[in-house]
Amino acid sequence: MEIGERLKALREQKDMSQGDVEKRTGLLRCYISRVENGHTVPAIETIEKLARALEVPMYAVFYEAEPPASHSEQSAATGWGSSRRDARTLHRFRKLMGRMNTDNQKLLLHMAQKMVQQKAASTGK
Repeated sequence: MEIGERLKALREQKDMSQGDVEKRTGLLRCYISRVENGHTVPAIETIEKLARALEVPMYAVFYEAEPPASHSEQSAATGWGSSRRDARTLHRFRKLMGRMNTDNQKLLLHMAQKMVQQKAASTGK
C-alpha cells in the first residue's frame, strides 16, 4: 500500500475530512489531497504531523495489519521499540531523512513498505 492510500484509509477510519486534518496540521487541504492521491511523497516530519492529527502512532502509517494487543507483546514480537536506544535511533533516522532529497526519501519509503509487506506475507498476516 502506498503511504498516501494508507493515510487516506486512516483518515476515513477516524471519520475525518481533509479539512479536519488541515485544521489539525496546518497543512493545506490541496497538499493533503496530493499526498493521499500519490502525487506527492511527504517528508518524515510531515508524516509525523499527519499521524498526530489522526491520533495514531507513526508506525500505523506504514503497518497495515493489526498490532499486537499490548506494547510489551509488540516489543517481544518485533524486538523494536523496547528501549531508549531504539528511540534515539529513530530520532537520528528522522533527522537524516529530513536532509535527503525527495527522490531518495521516496525510494527509502518505498523500500520500507516492501519490507513490511514481505514480513507480513512471510508471517501470514
